[in-house]
Amino acid sequence: MTPASALPFIKMHGLGNDFVVLDARGRTTPLDTAAVRLLGDRRRGIGFDQLITMEKSDRADAFMRIHNADGGEVESCGNAARCIASLLMQETGRDAVTIDTLGGWLQARHGARGMVTVDMGEPRFGWRDIPLARELDTVTMDYAFAGYAQPGAVNVGNPHVVFFVADAEAVPLAEIGPQIEHDPLFPQRINAEFAQVIDRTRIRMRVWERGAGITRACGTGACATLVAAARRGLADRRAEIVLDGGTLTIEWAADNHIYMTGPATEAFRGEIPPSFWTQSTAA
Repeated sequence: MTPASALPFIKMHGLGNDFVVLDARGRTTPLDTAAVRLLGDRRRGIGFDQLITMEKSDRADAFMRIHNADGGEVESCGNAARCIASLLMQETGRDAVTIDTLGGWLQARHGARGMVTVDMGEPRFGWRDIPLARELDTVTMDYAFAGYAQPGAVNVGNPHVVFFVADAEAVPLAEIGPQIEHDPLFPQRINAEFAQVIDRTRIRMRVWERGAGITRACGTGACATLVAAARRGLADRRAEIVLDGGTLTIEWAADNHIYMTGPATEAFRGEIPPSFWTQSTAA
């Protein structure tokens, strides 16, 4: 269905992990796979890592629906959660809001120095929770790829595998990232992080995101990295995760919840013309 009028959008990012945000709480948006892919194309559309659609929710301030640039729908996105929380706090005038997602119910609040803190919930570690295709110890997995071995696995609303390496910058991420994502061990595909522990409170991490490729930041990936490192005794339960786009503070607190703190930035606003949806149908 083609909208009768232009569709407003907001372009936002969290440390360079960028989003197009659509507000569908009062209107219908025709989001088939072709439309998402065309909208995400950085030459023919607006361009994004993820498309975020705000919808009405009976149990939260909004439901956050997430599509990757390849058109696939996913469960969670930490950087997007901060952006949506920022919009909702501006809209409501409150200092705290709630967001529902396929990956779980989230709480967010204003943090220090204009940051946003999101309670990302409790991590899951069972091999079926990741999920994996077979039973493995998720603290130190009996798995190797291209010489990178014994990662940890964590589900933080979406699945992650975290490799600990001596030099994160040296990892050929563009080459091996897509192969790990589609490895048969991961039946729902996987987000892959390569983490270099600098000290117990600082970790350098690079990420290949499922359905999006290399991104400048991944909030859930930062959460998974901190938790995987803490489980192995490599880091404290609170640390700075240094990403390509900047730094997030992650805390795996005593209540077993993961708290992520970082910025949420609005870049610009615009409108998608009705003719776009006709183009997406023909693409």
